[in-house]
Amino acid sequence: MTAVIHARNLRKQYKNKAALDGVNFELPAGRIVGLIGPNGAGKTTALKAILGLVPFEGELSVLGLDPRTERDELMKQVCFIADVAVLPRWIRVSQAIDFVEGVHPRFDRRKCEEFLKHTQIKRNSRVKELSKGMIVQLHLALVMAIDAKLLVLDEPTLGLDILYRKQFYQNLLEQYFDEEKTILITTHQVEEIEHILTDLLFIRDGKISLSTSMDDMAERFVELMVPAEQADAARALKPIDERQVFGKSVMLFDGVPRTQLAQLGETRTPGIADLFVASMKGAYA
Repeated sequence: MTAVIHARNLRKQYKNKAALDGVNFELPAGRIVGLIGPNGAGKTTALKAILGLVPFEGELSVLGLDPRTERDELMKQVCFIADVAVLPRWIRVSQAIDFVEGVHPRFDRRKCEEFLKHTQIKRNSRVKELSKGMIVQLHLALVMAIDAKLLVLDEPTLGLDILYRKQFYQNLLEQYFDEEKTILITTHQVEEIEHILTDLLFIRDGKISLSTSMDDMAERFVELMVPAEQADAARALKPIDERQVFGKSVMLFDGVPRTQLAQLGETRTPGIADLFVASMKGAYA
């Protein structure tokens, strides 16, 4: 199957800093992928390259198109929600719907109206009169009504309360996503998207440090809570991280059989946040 995004040796330099330093990855269709990394790791630059918003070096194909030379065609099949609303504050909700209907050939007004029925957004309201949560709902309604093959989300729920955040991702799954669409998400609230992800990309210092499916992650990484008397035996298996919780050592292992570790203590599958913290130690130094 042809990859929705194919990146090879992707590079982007800002003055003396490499925002992207030889990035390689592929995203197949029908996946929900989390691109996770600390501030300044290269997440936003990678998204801008995918959307054709910045020049870059290397090979990048998005839906079979080159974002540098075929961006107009690409934007017919890609939607983007950023961490800040891009809707003009003066525009009315009805005017925003009319505008998108007039400029995007794949927009379905009926779908947009149906989504808005489940919100408190009034058609004659101006964007400046809406709460931040309502603005995100409006933006999502406009985007979900476009039959795009790739949806790019850059911190889409930043600043929203937990109710709006949970509703956002629920709507995304129930009303938008299907096996022919691909969603790429960047966020620092990794615990809130963990249950919807199918794949995971960690980026650090402009490089992909981990690329795995969630299923493979659960097989590959094991967290072990080990009592003091078994700590030395566990350390001999070379954990990639260790921390203390309630007087016990919690160690993270990569590729060590779970059955072997279970003889030394209590095992569990680590969450994305735990794996992220362990792999990014020193990134904020």
